[in-house]
Amino acid sequence: MQTIGILLARSTYYQSISFDLYEGLRSGLKHLGRNDIRIVTENIGFGSDKQQCYRSAEKLLLEENVSVVIAYIGHRMAQLLRPLFLAANKILIVLDAGANLPHEWPACPNIFYHSLHNSLGASMAARQAVNDGYTSAGMVTGYYDGGYLHTYGISKGFEENGGKIAFNHATGYKEEDFTIAPLKDHLEKFPNSALLSLFSGDFVHWYFEGIKNSFEGQNIPIYLPPFGFEEMMLADAEYPGENIKGIAAWSKKIDSEENKIFIETITAANRTPNIFSLLSWESASLALKVIELIDLSKNNMTQIASGIKSFTFKSPRGTIYFDSKTNTSISPLYNSTIIPNSEGKCEIQIESIANDVFEHFQKLTNQNLNNSTSAWYNSYTCI
Repeated sequence: MQTIGILLARSTYYQSISFDLYEGLRSGLKHLGRNDIRIVTENIGFGSDKQQCYRSAEKLLLEENVSVVIAYIGHRMAQLLRPLFLAANKILIVLDAGANLPHEWPACPNIFYHSLHNSLGASMAARQAVNDGYTSAGMVTGYYDGGYLHTYGISKGFEENGGKIAFNHATGYKEEDFTIAPLKDHLEKFPNSALLSLFSGDFVHWYFEGIKNSFEGQNIPIYLPPFGFEEMMLADAEYPGENIKGIAAWSKKIDSEENKIFIETITAANRTPNIFSLLSWESASLALKVIELIDLSKNNMTQIASGIKSFTFKSPRGTIYFDSKTNTSISPLYNSTIIPNSEGKCEIQIESIANDVFEHFQKLTNQNLNNSTSAWYNSYTCI
């Protein structure tokens, strides 16, 4: 019997994340007709403890003899596991939020990154703001989200397209410390500025509530990356105004047979479909491809890596393929807006498929980070 190992993270404000990741993989394998495959799990906490992540991965490789390991971790943690997977001659599939940007895009033959592309989406949302006529903007984030290098992606994306970051605002980590009051002064000094906003989870709730209370009726232009469009969180968020748009990675509103099957299957398993179960559902196709290539190549890692790089498959968000230079998956992204539902909460409206996603990704990977660094090892949203 073939065995797949998965490293599961936990999150304070996405409390179902480990269940979503597990169910996405289990249901994805079942949908692909592979009930025979065994899944083994290891918990890695917030994904920030280097020793815990290493020991958990090592246990899956040595004690469980898994064919492939799937892990919701970031680039920095994945690179620490690189020697382990090279020594084991096994593949690691990183489920990557895309919130951080590595200083050097890795191309280890044993590690592949399956991404939600938050930094890429942030950069594209910033370009959208310039295209909408905004040449001045403020970057708005918090203590946690601001610690990832999607901040560089969104600011650089705005500046490279002709805009200027006029001000920055980083708010508190706890709800009682969360304030957007300084934005009033900033917007008085720099009128007609867009707010390039980087928040996730509960922070989106607090941000939208603050915008509604402080700027109701003013329809302040706000631009969001993919995690700002996470639908489970938006369902409980107050609708703050009519001028909120950006780039989404996925939505329940994507009209395709693959998306319909995914939503129905995850719902039937008594889970709410979200971007975490989506990412793991898609990883089932990748894991099965790895297992197929192991058999075909007699475990020749060069041939396995080459086979993954040329692999293309259909997913609930569209066709996915790999950039061979960075071992990173490329998927469709969607121009989207936030609209109100009947209860005054938020939902997504898909406007169109974003153009030139791969070209934007290539540009992002060629950028010099200019000594910008991130101290976070955490799997994104895992605090």
